[in-house]
Amino acid sequence: MKTYEFGERTAGICLIQPVDDHDLTGIENEYGRICELSGKEFCLIAFKVGDWNKDLSPWNAPAVFGNEDFGDGATDTLSEILSLCPEDGRKYYIGGYSLAGLFALWASTQTDRFAGVAAASPSVWFPDFREYIEERKPLCKTVYLSLGDREEKTRNPVMATVGDKIRQMHSFLDKEGYDTILEWNEGNHFKDFDIRTAKAFAWVMEH
Repeated sequence: MKTYEFGERTAGICLIQPVDDHDLTGIENEYGRICELSGKEFCLIAFKVGDWNKDLSPWNAPAVFGNEDFGDGATDTLSEILSLCPEDGRKYYIGGYSLAGLFALWASTQTDRFAGVAAASPSVWFPDFREYIEERKPLCKTVYLSLGDREEKTRNPVMATVGDKIRQMHSFLDKEGYDTILEWNEGNHFKDFDIRTAKAFAWVMEH
């Protein structure tokens, strides 16, 4: 398990984020932006994921781009992440971008260790995931959702459902009494991933 830490190690707030090599190219900028937006003392732990499609997927699903199927390694990944969250007197928030955002939402249905979820452009097009969230429900009451305003405008029929599914998810959480927001960012899925994730974490820290 490889981790990268930023901020004050003993801070009362700890942010947990699964990342890949692409995320790491913007992680320092993300950390700086969270500092600017929140004004809070916190620690950010970036958890390096080995096999993105396998380690962050809650169940098996066929490939929707390329030829790499999605595995079911999320349970093992969550077990490792929870080992980074041992202190009861500390607030832990989990979040991430893309499939890591989906993983964070799923993780919130498995444990009450997290005070909030920061899901930036999460892959909620994932088969049966919206229905799963409505059935299991997050065990924290603070859920941030965002999407780029061009993400649903894709020729991929599965990924094109992301807009409707995230609207439905936000509506459900709102009606269930969660402190939640659905923020729309400019651009497609690949724009400003570090800034979008920073906004997500800053929002849940305030709520």
